Amino acid sequence: MKNLTDEELIEKAKNGDEAAETELIERYKDIIVKISRSYFIVGGEMEDLIQEGMIGFYKAVKGFKPNKDTSFKTFAIICIKHQIQTAIKKATSDKNKPLSQAVSIQSFSENDAPDILPMALVFETTPAESIINKENFENLKRTIIQSLSKLELKVLKLYLQGYAYKEIAERLNITEKSIDNSLSRIKSKLREKLKKD
Repeated sequence: MKNLTDEELIEKAKNGDEAAETELIERYKDIIVKISRSYFIVGGEMEDLIQEGMIGFYKAVKGFKPNKDTSFKTFAIICIKHQIQTAIKKATSDKNKPLSQAVSIQSFSENDAPDILPMALVFETTPAESIINKENFENLKRTIIQSLSKLELKVLKLYLQGYAYKEIAERLNITEKSIDNSLSRIKSKLREKLKKD
């Protein structure tokens, strides 16, 4: 199976070949995880995003039609991102209407405070809604800055940029276990803080 192209494996997978499906997943699992790590749901788990990425990947396998202009890899990445973004929009619109605009933690300032900006104002908003949304983004930014230690902010920044535990550990000169512990504390702190607010 390892010698087959993606397209050959897809054809076999569509015909029910489980070994071909397993080989495709093996080839793309790192890409799925890396894409998933570039997204964030406050109060959500990374495993949920990876699961959504896997669903997007399965949809790509089932929906791919060989084409000279588009490789399977390009098509799969689009499907994975679309599935994750759709899940985030659904989750945030169900829980907190004013935050239904997609939010990306894109960068940190020099003092490691995250700069939270809307990726795009996906929905039409009135001027009043825009002001409310801006206030909500500022509140979320303050919550993150006030709740996390400097180390946790650095870990969060690198994690959201898609770095693996090993890469973060090397950059910050700490152990991979410390990264895992920091991410667990970040999730707990933000979940608790947002419940109170």
